[in-house]
Amino acid sequence: MERLQKILARAGLASRREAERWIVEGRITVNGSVVRKLGSQADPAKDSIKVDGKRVRPAASPLYYAFHKPPGVITTLNDPEHRPDLTPYLAHLGEKKRVFPVGRLDYNTTGLLLLTNDGDLALRLAHPRYGVKKLYRAKLSACPTDEDLAHLRKGIRLDDGMTGPARTRVVDKLKKNAWVEIEVQEGRKREVRRMFEALGYFVEKLIRIRIGSVSLGPLPQGELRPLSQIEIKSLKRDVGLERS
Repeated sequence: MERLQKILARAGLASRREAERWIVEGRITVNGSVVRKLGSQADPAKDSIKVDGKRVRPAASPLYYAFHKPPGVITTLNDPEHRPDLTPYLAHLGEKKRVFPVGRLDYNTTGLLLLTNDGDLALRLAHPRYGVKKLYRAKLSACPTDEDLAHLRKGIRLDDGMTGPARTRVVDKLKKNAWVEIEVQEGRKREVRRMFEALGYFVEKLIRIRIGSVSLGPLPQGELRPLSQIEIKSLKRDVGLERS
């Protein structure tokens, strides 16, 4: 017997967090009965488990992709407001290679997004507890002062508490503004934008260029590539799923 959210994540249908939301919303049935209680268990080999009336297929082989998210795209596979989402970019993979995004990128933020059907890895990569580092490149409305960069390195106060120390540096100083790199590991909502806004800077562009040891590299916007075995093992090591 396994928890329903784990079964759904392992089948490549959603992250565990999203699967929990589906359960609470009453979208899951086990042997014809709606299940709304988190922590409910089932046997994927014996029970009939359905999502919105569709039978959950057995767990697929693990899949891992890097995707370059364009601006103006919602990081979901089914947006209730019918905004542009990830579905068109993944359609060519087919039903047998269903994957879901690990974490989120803001609507206008571009860059590296990991996609997988490995629920255990996705859960840990997105959880602040495991401290997976994420590197961003931000174009600011002005060049930050050394004092402000020092504040970021120590941590600053946001409306939801203090941020952790962030590694940051100016990589390209322009006439009126600058490109800055910043590395964070907490994964709060709109964290990087809010950190700069708290210091009086507007983020004109934001690109995520690395998660853990996986880099965006030259991957074009809207394209995806399979992760290498070295990248997969490295990510698993980062979250304690692979021994060194």
